[in-house]
Amino acid sequence: MAKREPLIRIQNIVASASLNQTIDLKLIVEKFPHVEYRPKLFPGLVFRLKKPKTATLI
Repeated sequence: MAKREPLIRIQNIVASASLNQTIDLKLIVEKFPHVEYRPKLFPGLVFRLKKPKTATLI
């Protein structure tokens, strides 16, 4: 039986950064239409792009 290389696929990448400043989440919501911001459910903002398909938590 021939030995095959394993199939490797990246499904998720997580990174974090500290900007050392405040970010006006309400201003981001006004400027970008595809942003989810529900402060009663989650204190952050979800910024989604279609291409490349990504989601960023701010």
